[in-house]
Amino acid sequence: MTTTDRPARTVSPDWTDRQVLVTGAEGFIGSTLVDLLVAKGARVRAFTHYKPYAEKGNLAHLLTHPLVETFTGDVRDAGRVMDAVEGCDTVFHLAALIGIPYSYDSPGAYVQTNVVGTENIAEACRRHRVRRLLHTSTSEVYGTARTAPISEDHPLQPQSPYSASKIGADMMALSHRHAFDLPVTVVRPFNTYGPRQSARAVIPAILAQLHAGTRRIKLGSLTPTRDFTYVTDTARGFLALADCDRALGHVVNLGSGREISIGDLAQALTVAAHSDAEIIVDPRRLRPSASEVERLLSDNTRAREWAGWEPEVSLADGLRRTSEWVKEHLHLYAPDRYQV
Repeated sequence: MTTTDRPARTVSPDWTDRQVLVTGAEGFIGSTLVDLLVAKGARVRAFTHYKPYAEKGNLAHLLTHPLVETFTGDVRDAGRVMDAVEGCDTVFHLAALIGIPYSYDSPGAYVQTNVVGTENIAEACRRHRVRRLLHTSTSEVYGTARTAPISEDHPLQPQSPYSASKIGADMMALSHRHAFDLPVTVVRPFNTYGPRQSARAVIPAILAQLHAGTRRIKLGSLTPTRDFTYVTDTARGFLALADCDRALGHVVNLGSGREISIGDLAQALTVAAHSDAEIIVDPRRLRPSASEVERLLSDNTRAREWAGWEPEVSLADGLRRTSEWVKEHLHLYAPDRYQV
């Protein structure tokens, strides 16, 4: 039986005592994934970017947990990556440079971290014969939708240096499947949101301004549409795909299959935050005209049919939860500053 002929695995796998590596573990999605893995009994090696100062970040609550080992380094360092992967059953590769505005200023840094870093991860997984590599992509690689909903066969359009680097990273991961039979799946989340997300993303950027009492909320373009998925649903999708044989060598979208314009989203957030603030366009937050992605809407058929995954948290409930978290942690944000 070939890989593509295998039936999907839709049962919940047992993660108890599995040794897993999560790169980008201190990030927004990464830390949520670590939480979920620990709750399921996995032994997690949390690969975090080395910093010369004692910032604990999103993993602060897990630093002394008996199932969590913190492993500092840089995915651009092939030797350090090789050490990190050793002994692991499953590798979740989430480490990346992700801010789109900064990619206009420093595209080379995105190539080094996203493309070269992914090559280092894939090669280490090949050498250490890991059971499964889950490589993280992004819906930004599709660019503005030519057809909607967007399936995994949609053309790739590098409308920013960031998206170009992620296309390169995805192809690097998949090349190791074709050339070396690496057991890799490319997980392509659409717009994930929720607690711990930085203010460079639109939802916390709006909520931070609202909870700071700002009367005029500054945004970029209000017309683009996005497909939002709550962060715990995205994390569950990673785990579902980690044991889905049908997904080996393939790209799989993780999205809700629903879209909302940024303008309508902003209005929904004012409701969630109990505010009547005015929404205005800030020219500094506009992307270059040919770089703006106007529409993203996921076709999540593969995730549903192959891995038995579907979102559980509604947009209204997710926005409410996120609003409450941002309000409680407002000290982490700078509502009056545009973060890239």
